Amino acid sequence: MELHVWITYALTCCAIALSPGPGAVLAMSHGLSYGGRKTGATIVGQEIGLAFVLIVAGAGVGSLLMASLWAFSAVKIGGAAYLIYLGIAQWRSRKAPSETGALAAPNASWRKRCATGVLTNATNPKAIVLFVAVLPQFIAAHAPLVPQLAVMAITMSVVDTTIMYGYAYGASAFRRLLHSERAVRVQNRFFGGLLMGLGAALFFVRRSPTA
Repeated sequence: MELHVWITYALTCCAIALSPGPGAVLAMSHGLSYGGRKTGATIVGQEIGLAFVLIVAGAGVGSLLMASLWAFSAVKIGGAAYLIYLGIAQWRSRKAPSETGALAAPNASWRKRCATGVLTNATNPKAIVLFVAVLPQFIAAHAPLVPQLAVMAITMSVVDTTIMYGYAYGASAFRRLLHSERAVRVQNRFFGGLLMGLGAALFFVRRSPTA
């Protein structure tokens, strides 16, 4: 990949990562609940899910999903349902997620937080639509595909990890202000509502018009 193409791609990754989405909401929610350092497990999972989506889209499987109404609908419904489930669990929780609830049990393991991150990004059909539309703009037809996808995946992961940590630590800065019962309830309903809203919005994601 030529340097000017890589720079343009890296800037595109920044714009994608900064845009509001399930990953950003989850990073902020866990940052507020667990603190920035412990949210690292969530972010690792998010990057695994993001890499999976990028490779799937870049390898052409994403195009097949876009072309198949049934396959795309299955991914879309699964991703939307998962986000709505997470949102309902957090909305109904009466304590901070780090203390109770499906999103953060008292002894929530690193693996569980990581799995939540993986599923949140890997089941996001909007990401598939985005990458199917974006990746071809940066792939050189005359060059081997695998090295290009590797560079793209690494670049996206570094950029997204940096920005997700920014969201997580930014949210964690407010933890000391949100320990009252009322503040915790507002926090849970805010992030729960956002997750449910994002999940509902996924039902309106459409395949590419050219599919």
